[in-house]
Amino acid sequence: MVVFSMVATHADLNLETVALLSNGAATVANSASHSPTVSGTVVLATCNRFEIYAEAPAPEDLEAARSAVVAEISHRSGLPERTVSDAFRTHEGADVARHLFAVSSGLDSAVVGEREIAGQVRRALISAQEDGTATPPLVRLFQAASRTAKDVATQTALGSRGLSIVSVALDLAADLADHPDWSSKRAVLFGTGAYAGATMALLRDRGCTRVEVYSSSGRAEEFAAARGGVALTAEQLPGAIAGADVLIGCSGSTTPMEAVELEAIRSESTQQLIVIDLALTHDFDPGVGSLDGVELVTLESVRLAAPQEQAEALAEASRIVGAAAADFETQHQARQADAAIVALRRHTMAVLDSEIEKVRARHGCTAAAEEVEFAMRRMVKQLLHTPTVRARELAAQGREAEYLAALDALYGISIDLPSVVADAFGEETPDDGASPEDCPVDHTRAG
Repeated sequence: MVVFSMVATHADLNLETVALLSNGAATVANSASHSPTVSGTVVLATCNRFEIYAEAPAPEDLEAARSAVVAEISHRSGLPERTVSDAFRTHEGADVARHLFAVSSGLDSAVVGEREIAGQVRRALISAQEDGTATPPLVRLFQAASRTAKDVATQTALGSRGLSIVSVALDLAADLADHPDWSSKRAVLFGTGAYAGATMALLRDRGCTRVEVYSSSGRAEEFAAARGGVALTAEQLPGAIAGADVLIGCSGSTTPMEAVELEAIRSESTQQLIVIDLALTHDFDPGVGSLDGVELVTLESVRLAAPQEQAEALAEASRIVGAAAADFETQHQARQADAAIVALRRHTMAVLDSEIEKVRARHGCTAAAEEVEFAMRRMVKQLLHTPTVRARELAAQGREAEYLAALDALYGISIDLPSVVADAFGEETPDDGASPEDCPVDHTRAG
């Protein structure tokens, strides 16, 4: 198997393109996993990134697997396959873990050190597990990413700053407001997802107690009740917008509010309005920023205004991420080495057991038979020592494929990694000192 990732982010593309690619993101994992060249997928889609982590059965399947994912995204987004393919950077090998660990730790975000992304990485894995598209290697990858994010948060100043895309957006809104005191403001929040929840919490921390929530999905009442807000119906929404000081979009609606619509609703209002659009696909038409008395804060505004973290904190966080990625790759290679070792041992012990049975059939459980068995087992143990050491050495050098090829060429041992790896960690591993109960052997003599 081989794990790879396809990455489209704010670092390389404008957010409009990322949004187009993300259309139908929720169904990409299930659909792509139906391809024979894609064993599993986990999709990470946020306000400024769309990333697919996938597993192909073998290295030679990687290009076909990538093409299958590209075709699925093209189908869902309506973009040509060539456009989709060019939009993604592909990571393979150790680069997959290194990138995801940096993402999960907030080092690849518009707001360096942001907190929301770690939760989004966890939820991406949970969603894939619920849908049945997360294979064991992908689960291990994402779990390690979450552990790394926790280490960065607890061991560096990035975690203590507590910055997020939402917090920077609210800071911008306060800077633009005629009266920055949040306790006097009336806010209307669109959406009930993760960003909406984070927004509610931060508004409450800043003293804003008048928060009304609208969601076209019908989840506003439950969401608002759990967080101290007030749910709005479609009929109540225009009146709330007319009297609001702040509108915050977190829903990613397919029908954004047009400038002319907002202007009509606010026609009799003389108070300033701050519009914060945190939805990747926009809850508000960008034209609202040109209306009199309206200030617009977008994700691009947040990216440009995000403060740079101290070099020392960034360097330490990068060191933690790098070390975690290297350790993950070492464990991955060791897992492959264990699979090869178990396969060789199983093959060798099968031959040994066959020969020992011949000795017992001829001599029975005599002292002579015991001596022969003891000598044979000790010889096999010595013969296996060097191949075992070499397996681990080659794995540490990233050359485990050479070892697997040698086993196939010399012994005809073809290794099915998923099943043999399980054996390597304690399931049905052959005991190279085992013998039938009716003819016990003193293996302590093997020393």
